Amino acid sequence: MPKVKREKSLSQLRSRGVQLNKDLGQHVLKNPLVARGICEKAGIRSSDTVLEIGAGTGNMTILLLESAKKLIACEVDPRMVAEIQKRVLSTPHARKLEILVGDAVKIEFPPFDVCVANVPYQISSPLIFKLLLHRPVFRCAVLMFQREFALRLVARPGDALYCRLSVNTQLLSKVEHVLKVGKNNFRPPPRVESSVVRLEPRYPPPPINFQEWDGLLRIAFLRKSKTLSALFKLNPVVALIEKNYKILLSLQEKELPVDFNVKEELLKVLEKNLFSEKRARNLDVDDFLRLLKCLNDAGFHFA
Repeated sequence: MPKVKREKSLSQLRSRGVQLNKDLGQHVLKNPLVARGICEKAGIRSSDTVLEIGAGTGNMTILLLESAKKLIACEVDPRMVAEIQKRVLSTPHARKLEILVGDAVKIEFPPFDVCVANVPYQISSPLIFKLLLHRPVFRCAVLMFQREFALRLVARPGDALYCRLSVNTQLLSKVEHVLKVGKNNFRPPPRVESSVVRLEPRYPPPPINFQEWDGLLRIAFLRKSKTLSALFKLNPVVALIEKNYKILLSLQEKELPVDFNVKEELLKVLEKNLFSEKRARNLDVDDFLRLLKCLNDAGFHFA
């Protein structure tokens, strides 16, 4: 029965001349077993408010309504919104549904307990951090991304795909890969495979200045295979840190001592704390937190 309903929904769209918009990343998940598996990974409780991002034609929406106390479906395409409303209108779950029409990156999310999303590639990165910085904090999010993006989120130190995205995501959440989804499970099939990840926000988050943190990571991952000492010798890096150092001194109504060499002092801090020969590709979140503290304690800042 779920398969018949799914095919009917898509055929109705086509009969009305409504074409899926690939520019919006519209690829309808047509396999009900995959949709149900995603819902199960979310562990939805009967008391939960669920946020669904990218509701599409409503295949996942129908399943989520069966388990949740309330479902907030976010969809950018008014044509898809109309389709969802038609499918839900005559069901017992209609009163549970609230629809937000708009770009998920731009609209404000209300409080929710669980998030489920089939995320278009073009908004993957901003959406991840919008969710992880959302308050009040939610319990978990089960999100489907293009395979490579998902693997970057869960990559560990030493992995080929380990990058700044990996470190930032793992700083703010516990993240795990839970499901592979082949492109033939979608209509129309996308060009790449997909994966589902599960995120649990860390709360409270680490007590750090996130602008400082991100500034440090940008330097460390300029060339993730280079040693940190080599990166901190680069003239643009030294110039940025020296500028910040002078700003801090000016706030204290002080001036940079004539004999103070920022590059030399940076390298001394790295060597003293055994970071000189370390490479970003091999450092985990705790390593970067320690590196940031060492540099900040020495008066060097990145925001």
